[in-house]
Amino acid sequence: MDPSLALTLAFAAFLVAGLAVKFWLASRQVRHVARHRDAVPAPFAGTVSLAAHRKAADYTLAKSRVGLLETAFDAAVLLGWTLLGGLDLLNRSLAEWLGTGMVQQLALLAAFAVISGLLETPFSLYTTFVVEERFGFNKLTWKLWFTDLAKSTLLGAAIGLPIAALILWLMGAAGPGWWLWAWGVWMGLNLLLLVVYPTFIAPLFNKFQPLEDETLKARVTALMQRCGFAAKGLFVMDGSKRSAHANAYFTGFGAAKRVVFYDTLLAKLSPGEVDAVLAHELGHFKHKHIVKRVAALFALSLVGFALLGWLATRVWFYTGLGVRPNAAGANDALALLLFLLAVPVFTYFVSPLMAQLSRKHEFEADAFAADQTSGRELGSALLKLYEDNASTLTPDPVFVKFYYSHPPASERLARLGAVG
Repeated sequence: MDPSLALTLAFAAFLVAGLAVKFWLASRQVRHVARHRDAVPAPFAGTVSLAAHRKAADYTLAKSRVGLLETAFDAAVLLGWTLLGGLDLLNRSLAEWLGTGMVQQLALLAAFAVISGLLETPFSLYTTFVVEERFGFNKLTWKLWFTDLAKSTLLGAAIGLPIAALILWLMGAAGPGWWLWAWGVWMGLNLLLLVVYPTFIAPLFNKFQPLEDETLKARVTALMQRCGFAAKGLFVMDGSKRSAHANAYFTGFGAAKRVVFYDTLLAKLSPGEVDAVLAHELGHFKHKHIVKRVAALFALSLVGFALLGWLATRVWFYTGLGVRPNAAGANDALALLLFLLAVPVFTYFVSPLMAQLSRKHEFEADAFAADQTSGRELGSALLKLYEDNASTLTPDPVFVKFYYSHPPASERLARLGAVG
């Protein structure tokens, strides 16, 4: 069989199969959550009200229904870019206007990013200003939304265009082994961003104030010392200006590591519960989950760049995905975009393995937190966060295995002895 036709058929088959599985899983989730909407699961009957349980179910159902529409729309857009010729049309239009040099290639990447962003915006707006608003989570104003959009667009252009230009230059100038050089540059830039992001990028969008509660600071500092962890500082982020959802996280790399608490988290948890949540995050570091994930990223991206290096020289790679390569110019930007569009289609069915590994890591971090603080305190904190964030207590088990990066509440809290 002609390799171009074989790629077209394989791409279409994986796309249709993936779309069918996504709809099947989403429908299972909707039916399962709706069926259990009117009864709080027995292990939670004494701690979660029926009103809170119903709110979580309704929130999950609302997001799932929007997600179904978005899934169908994304598949149609993907077909439009590839087999229906959208990317080919955009490439040829820009080539006629700008020629086939570096400027045209950067313009192709930029135009693709802008168009994709515009197509995704209606769903983002609906989720934020309708779904999140309806359930009392949205704190974002239209002014702040536009400000965030302007900042992220300018920042994306300032960082993304030079990186893209460097990668494209390497693809054209570094010979057959360009992909190895490009991989090294890409990984170096990712590590640099881990250092730069907490200090220079994140403050463009949020305010970070040093933790002022001296009692809580002493508890947190003692916990970190007990666990052998050092951070550059403890900060409180004004997450409440965008959302009522609560969280805490570590950010940065090496000496730039810092602990960040959402102000909404500190308002809802007791000091002991904050300790337990922080200990959970420390557990990820103690078990080297972060290092393992970075190493996996390095390995997978190396394979990806190597595969791209091979595919970029095959005409059937372009034609099989609906694009006619430039006969008298570079096709490096085309190869990058086609690769980024096609890879998720062919790797979708690997996602349950990644989700399973992530859930395993979460259990390990929970166990570490229970050893260092209190399993009951962590369970109490998680239960508050599940309820406050309207996370359903009755997800479909198959949906969980395919998508959930964190264990469902029933499994997680049962292991901690917080329910049951």
